[in-house]
Formats: sequence, structure tokens, C-alpha cells
Amino acid sequence: MTVILVLMTIAIFLTIDYVRSRKRIPQSEAQQIKATPAITRTQAPYVSGFHLPQYVQYHPGHTWALRESPTLVRVGVDDFAARLIGKIESVLLPKRGQWIRQGQKVFTILKDGRSAELVSPIEGEITDVNQAILKDPRLLNDDPYGDGWLLTVMSPDAQTNFRNLLSGNFARQWMTETASRLRAVLSPAACALAQDGGIAMRDLSTEIPADKWNELTREFFLT
Repeated sequence: MTVILVLMTIAIFLTIDYVRSRKRIPQSEAQQIKATPAITRTQAPYVSGFHLPQYVQYHPGHTWALRESPTLVRVGVDDFAARLIGKIESVLLPKRGQWIRQGQKVFTILKDGRSAELVSPIEGEITDVNQAILKDPRLLNDDPYGDGWLLTVMSPDAQTNFRNLLSGNFARQWMTETASRLRAVLSPAACALAQDGGIAMRDLSTEIPADKWNELTREFFLT
């Protein structure tokens, strides 16, 4: 009799545990489904047609800075600049050991007999120059935030410099306003800056009249 009671008790507990586990599974799945869209929304990589990753910070002159250590900073130009300039023939960079200031004109990009100058987003001493981009300037068009980087800079006052740069919602708002200004100059079809997530043309320079090139590049690159 005792054995039967023990077996019945075990069977009851197993039944209760089974019922509880069946209830827990749908609840867990529902929580995961609710969490996924929130993560996707906060990591949207494009703003008004231009790639704007959140892991770098931006100078309003369309260059970026990435802190690799408290004082070492990697520098490049953003996707807006790469698309506005279009197919690049060559890039002129400063030399190692040179001291550059935040906002100083330090990069020159050449194409079709025209040039565009861009400013440094950071102040400090140049420790390295991307030799690969000097040999193959197309890297700047293909991967401006990766293989198309330009310099590394040792910046003793990097913390103060980064306070002057844009990130997060400020960067997104800035890019939205910049794209709006560009739409006022170029045709919407050329820019493809659609509100539904369209990506801008790879070479917007083909839509810029020759007599407007210097004016536009100086305006957007703050030079």
C-alpha cells in the first residue's frame, strides 16, 4: 500500500511539472519576439541614403574618428563624402610625424582634373598612413569605414576632441539635414535619398555641374 501511495505521489508531481513546463515555453518565446524588433530599430545602418555606422564619431566636415585606445585614433572620410566625390583617382595624405589640428585641411582627393579637400576630425601626431589606399584609391569608395581608412593619430587630448564630434541621435539628425540640403541641389532621382530607405548613388559627382563642384565640396566639407 505504501509503495502504491509513493508511486502515485511521484506521478502527480511529474504531471504538475509537465504542465508548468508547457506553460513556460510560450511565454519565453513571446518575450524573445518582443525584444528582437527593438534591437533592429536602434541599429539601422543608413540615414537618408548614406551609411552611418554608430561605432565611429563624425566631424561636420564629413570625416570620422574611431578611438582604438585612450590616445590612438583612426581617421577616415564618411560614406557621404565618398559618394559625393565618386570615382577617385588619387588621395594625397600628410606624412607620419606631422602634427595636425582638429578642423585643419589635411586630405586632398583628386578626380577628373578636380580636387576636394577635407579636414581632420582630431588633433595630434600622425603615427601611420594607409599605404594601401595610396596604391588603390578605390578602397575609399568601396569601404570608407574599413579598408579605406586614411590615418592613425596619437592624440594626447583625444577626450576633449571627441566632445566636438557627432554621434548617436545628433549624428543621425545631422546626416538627415545634410541629405536634405543635397536634395535641394541635385535631382531626387539621382540622389535616391528616399524616405523608404533608398541608398544614394555610388557616384553623385556625375550629377554636379562643373561650375558647382568647388562650391559644393567646400560647403559640405567645411573647407
